[in-house]
Amino acid sequence: MEKPAITKFEIHPLLKQRWSPRSFTDQSVTKESIQNIFEAARWAPSSSNDQPWRFIVGFKGDKTWDMIMETLVDFNQKWAKLAPVLVLSIGKKISDKNGKPSRTFMYDVGQSVAHITFQAMYEGLFVHQMGGFSAQKAAELFKIPEDYQAITAFTIGHKGEPELLEENFADMEKSERIRRPAEDSVFSESFGNKSNLF
Repeated sequence: MEKPAITKFEIHPLLKQRWSPRSFTDQSVTKESIQNIFEAARWAPSSSNDQPWRFIVGFKGDKTWDMIMETLVDFNQKWAKLAPVLVLSIGKKISDKNGKPSRTFMYDVGQSVAHITFQAMYEGLFVHQMGGFSAQKAAELFKIPEDYQAITAFTIGHKGEPELLEENFADMEKSERIRRPAEDSVFSESFGNKSNLF
């Protein structure tokens, strides 16, 4: 089931098609696609070119996938079990350039994951990002150094039909995509004062 475009403006088709399914088929993801996806992340912008992103990738059936699954909250485990690929995004909290705490490391990791999301779409794949996981458990299981922080988990896979999911998740899968209008987010002169762009 394709989600309808949600914009009246002319944006890239991949942006129109992007959404976060919970249902995935059991079709495997090729090594080449995964390589391309993380190559896209490599070219994300970052403050002082610090490139603070790191990733732990698990494929269904391997130990890493099981360990990432263990970090997810119960709600996410119930649907993410269908995903062929699970990933943890991790950020380096200290700048390599000056050795000081980075104010933007989480923002920069977010940009790299955005690159991943759209390269995945180009590869015919979908990503679902999750904040519902235990960063502490991830740090323990994967022996993440103290100057790094697990930030999110996400799935990568081929979109499946809603019927593959438990009933309540299937209903969520069919729900309408809703976004706040751009004019409600873009201001000028003062916060909350709408720009005349729109």
